[in-house]
Amino acid sequence: MTAMCQRSRKSRAALIGIVMAAMVLALGTASAAAKPREARVISLDGAIGPATAAYAVRNLHAAETDGAAVVILRIDTPGGLDSAMRDIIRAILASPVPVIAYVAPGGARAASAGTYIVYAAGLAAMAPGTNIGAATPVSMFSPTALPDPLPAGDTAPRAPAASPSPAAARDAMMAKVTNDAVAYVRGLAALHGHNADWAEAAVREAASLSYEAALARHVIDLVAADVPDLLAKADGREVMAQGRTVRLATAGLEIIAVTPDGRDRLLGLLTDPSVVYLLLLGGLFAVAFEATHPGIYAPGVIGTICLLVGGYGLNLLPVDYAGLALVLLGVGLMVAETFIPAFGSFILGGATAFVVGSVMMFTGPGQALPPALVGGATVAGLVLFGVVLRLLMRARRRPVVTGTASLIGRTGTATAWTGPSGEVLVQGERWRGRAVAPLHAGQTIRVIGRDGLTLLVAPQQET
Repeated sequence: MTAMCQRSRKSRAALIGIVMAAMVLALGTASAAAKPREARVISLDGAIGPATAAYAVRNLHAAETDGAAVVILRIDTPGGLDSAMRDIIRAILASPVPVIAYVAPGGARAASAGTYIVYAAGLAAMAPGTNIGAATPVSMFSPTALPDPLPAGDTAPRAPAASPSPAAARDAMMAKVTNDAVAYVRGLAALHGHNADWAEAAVREAASLSYEAALARHVIDLVAADVPDLLAKADGREVMAQGRTVRLATAGLEIIAVTPDGRDRLLGLLTDPSVVYLLLLGGLFAVAFEATHPGIYAPGVIGTICLLVGGYGLNLLPVDYAGLALVLLGVGLMVAETFIPAFGSFILGGATAFVVGSVMMFTGPGQALPPALVGGATVAGLVLFGVVLRLLMRARRRPVVTGTASLIGRTGTATAWTGPSGEVLVQGERWRGRAVAPLHAGQTIRVIGRDGLTLLVAPQQET
């Protein structure tokens, strides 16, 4: 009897467990069904850099985690850094959520790095009035000579070749970079069946296409006026996502636009060439001011912080170090003018080096400094160091008010005098005095020199 009761209790417990599990499963299914299916829109606006890549990659991962039905990369870019572009493309290819590249709104472009991203997406679309192409890579590094390959089967040792000319080395480097880019974009085209020949022309010849020509040449899959139109036209199409074929079900999806968070905005600010440039200049000028006016401390502290933050941004940007060196030389020459009066030649030479270096400094696509910013910074530097130089020249023209030179020619009174030496009162101070001519107490004297703590004096001539 006892055994039967125990079996009955176990059966009831098992039944309760099964019922609870079924309820949890039913609740989970209902919750999943209740959750609206959505299309995530990630906007790639402006030059593609580290901040853009971090924002895009994080939201591509979040779309997978949140169960989004599709991700739309809305693109309007002049290009950007190769490393940032490849980060985005790796995230696209690894995403199990289908990705649609959409060049929009009207007037937008997918140039340079944007072309590669369009080719990486499972479905490519453009809005009316947009264009794509001009994907020729721009080398941001010093050219390096490439050795000529040995003929097939030739393994004989060869004498070292003569050093190639800089032009030949530059051409060799560009050929290497271009061939790598061609292989990359053709591989992306093969993934989704897009026009690989035109992609190669976009890299080698900087070819560009309007939205109509891109559709006709099978560079893109469709033209859509806006995101709802894009979702309606994409519904039912088959695309590749993470190596598998997925049929899109985009009709009626809720459109969710994701925006950069605070960290993305801060990183974007710190990788803006204009902001980095201003931080570096502010830091250099503040440190220079502290060097010429020691003891204030605040400019030195603020300048050091600006230099460190600007250096962080500089590390993330494509920089021509010859341009950076010219900027530093220009600031150094303007600072040197305040210590070594060169009648303005250091300031003029420094301003010239500063302008040339500023123009050369940033080499990435769409990252050149605005001429107005360079001109304004140059004028500000000239005004700052010009004012400092004028104040220094004015100070040099003033009469000396301290030290031995300030005592020479001063008059005083012999207060106590015996023989050739005694005590004198000059400018309210008592000094030991030694006369070059006989004196007596109460006589007016004139200082003609100084020997340590003894003044050399002479009788003041009556006028």
